[in-house]
Amino acid sequence: QVQLVESGGGLVQAGGSLRLSCAASGRTFSSYVMGWFRQAPGKEREFIAAINWSGGSTYFADPVKGRSSISRHNDKNTVYLQMNSLKPEDTAIYYCAAVLKRPGRALSDPVYDYWGQGTQVTVSS
Repeated sequence: QVQLVESGGGLVQAGGSLRLSCAASGRTFSSYVMGWFRQAPGKEREFIAAINWSGGSTYFADPVKGRSSISRHNDKNTVYLQMNSLKPEDTAIYYCAAVLKRPGRALSDPVYDYWGQGTQVTVSS
């Protein structure tokens, strides 16, 4: 099992950038595929990015593709989501998630087993 704690959210102006962090507990962080989701008020949770166990492969959903990056530091049990050119529609609670890696699992698979409590990102126009 893994516990996740997000940080780095806040208020930013449109066009600005934020880096979200997610710290994981446990000694087997590299066994997990890590993902980021977001949920805007009145909307369903949206899967936006993922990174494989080594950091060698990444996935981005269309709404954030081209202006976001995801990385991980396995020695620090941390995954990061860098978001640039932020828009008001990026306003949401951002969640970190984890799922054990397994052969054949696509990075675009939105099914995850462990979740953080979320961090609020607000983008002002």
